[in-house]
Amino acid sequence: MTSEKITTPDGATLEVFTTGGEAGSKGNGVVVVPASMVTAADYTKFAQKLSAALSRPVHTFNRRGRGGSSPQPADYTLDVDIRDLAAVMKHTGSTDVFGHSFGGAVALHAARTLPVERLAVYDPAVSVNHSVKADWTVEYERATAAGDFDRGLAVLVKGVETEGAFSRMPLSMLTLANKLTAGTHMGKQMRELMQAGVREIKAVIAADMPAEPFLELPLETLIVVGEKSPAYFGVACGQIHDVLSGSSYTILPGYGHDGANRAPDRLITELAAFFAG
Repeated sequence: MTSEKITTPDGATLEVFTTGGEAGSKGNGVVVVPASMVTAADYTKFAQKLSAALSRPVHTFNRRGRGGSSPQPADYTLDVDIRDLAAVMKHTGSTDVFGHSFGGAVALHAARTLPVERLAVYDPAVSVNHSVKADWTVEYERATAAGDFDRGLAVLVKGVETEGAFSRMPLSMLTLANKLTAGTHMGKQMRELMQAGVREIKAVIAADMPAEPFLELPLETLIVVGEKSPAYFGVACGQIHDVLSGSSYTILPGYGHDGANRAPDRLITELAAFFAG
């Protein structure tokens, strides 16, 4: 894997990683748009396996607020990530895109206007007809304003429901668990990304729309949902699939929201077949 930093049209810096090709490899690659609460490094295994299966480069990048990329701007909206995806696509010469969770929402909205040829998403956190709810953000902001970041993180985890059994724990127990894991790599990373993650949830809700505008998506669109993922992912994806006649919709058995990061062979095989055309 190689890395480089690129400059966006608005002067920001994005950290881009290429697997299966030299830094700056041009053309015929797949761009991966990461989820919230994670970094590009969390897709290393996924990028390695997909690149090997395709014999093509896979480009991941740290979205703003992560790693060596610029911070999120004060007036952050979903359009910031859409423009950044456009910059990565242009720099790498890639027209195939994979998005996971929040990255899937970015990819779905972006592919309505960007020159995306093939689009695949896994558990996209897109809001269609108010499928994503975030009443919990009020309690989250109250806790973080009081400096209780363990409780704030617990509220966030329960709110998005993506951490499996942890999301179902009582709030008091989850808060205690966060205190105990604060010194771990994952605990530190989640704390670092708490503010960015909530901004992104709010951006998803602000971009809520009916399913019909997604008719502008590429004909070649693959939608994958984890069998054990929260139900709201399937609600939005089902509505998009219903209006997009050329799309393919599949469920990854045995896996939840972290299925993309775990990169099971079944998912890689399906994505490789799709991106190979």
